[in-house]
Amino acid sequence: MTQHVEVTRSGAVLEVCLNKPKVNAIDQPMSRELGAAFALLRDDPELRVGILTATGDRIFSAGWDLKSLNDGDTKLDNWWEDGDYGDGGFAGLTENWNLNKPVIVALNGLAIGGGFELAMAGDLIIAADHVEFALPEMPLGMVPDAGALQRLPRRLPYNIAMEMFLLGRRMPADEAAHFGLVNKVVPYAELMPAARAWAAQLAEAAPLALQTVKEALRAIEAVPLQQAFQTMRTGNLPTYRAMLKSEDAEEGVRAFVEKRAPVFKGR
Repeated sequence: MTQHVEVTRSGAVLEVCLNKPKVNAIDQPMSRELGAAFALLRDDPELRVGILTATGDRIFSAGWDLKSLNDGDTKLDNWWEDGDYGDGGFAGLTENWNLNKPVIVALNGLAIGGGFELAMAGDLIIAADHVEFALPEMPLGMVPDAGALQRLPRRLPYNIAMEMFLLGRRMPADEAAHFGLVNKVVPYAELMPAARAWAAQLAEAAPLALQTVKEALRAIEAVPLQQAFQTMRTGNLPTYRAMLKSEDAEEGVRAFVEKRAPVFKGR
């Protein structure tokens, strides 16, 4: 049984909800709980898509549990080797390189520090309209190295990312959507219905095709165009190879010709 992570199955959708008052600060045990939840999503063939959110309407997550760091339960130096953060790295998702099923992040409140890094590790982000993003590590003598330094300059213009790193300024949800950091901004009351509607749409897709997108994008990210094509042709992409030969691919074409809805089985 998990203590701070609520996991709910609804058909092919797995909902993962942070519930650690007051700010959903993530320590090592909670990180392992999240890792176990996303491992379930990855390994269960009946699950096709995940939703990550948190309780309440004030804060999604303040990130790393600084009390744990101050108490000596966690070390800063080589923290990724010293601690046991579980499957998928910090918060179970920031370094989860073998989770090919999509994760929708439904941001109910502030995404701060490591909470922001966790959100960026998802694939689609829907934010309530009062959500703000911030990276407050600089005044603490630290840097956001669990995903923000690696991902944020790839999502935002360089100078805007530097404002957030160096000046710690907050970015509201509407601005994040303007830059493409967030897919959609909705009133809080519409947050989970919007996330569940997207999840239902994704769950109807052919599973191997759905998972191929993440597998392929991970393999070809930041490589020259010609090399990206070569990787698709000859690289180690087992899900993509299986998709090309799958019954679902045949079913999709057949259903289109027969003008009916396809019935995908994940094989």
